[in-house]
Amino acid sequence: MIKSGTRLTSQVCETQVIVIKSTDAIDDLRCGGAPMVPLGSETGTGAVLDPAFAGGTAVGKRYVHDTGAELLVTRAGRGTLDVNEIPLGLKEAKQLPSSD
Repeated sequence: MIKSGTRLTSQVCETQVIVIKSTDAIDDLRCGGAPMVPLGSETGTGAVLDPAFAGGTAVGKRYVHDTGAELLVTRAGRGTLDVNEIPLGLKEAKQLPSSD
């Protein structure tokens, strides 16, 4: 299982993330159609960006999975984060109460 605090990098683009909240679901985390690997490890040769998963990521944004897993993008890239070919969604900002 990928643990909270783990830094991962894409094999097909510049995307890098840090795992904020981990669940078993993100063990199959992919970016741009290729599995993500721990930061600093050798990326697989021959992996190419899948056009179906080329929506990109935004630096500083949090992406969430339905199971509660949460990732923070530390370096933006062209690939889309997904699990089992289902793209992760952007975490919405919480509405602050008005101070009337």
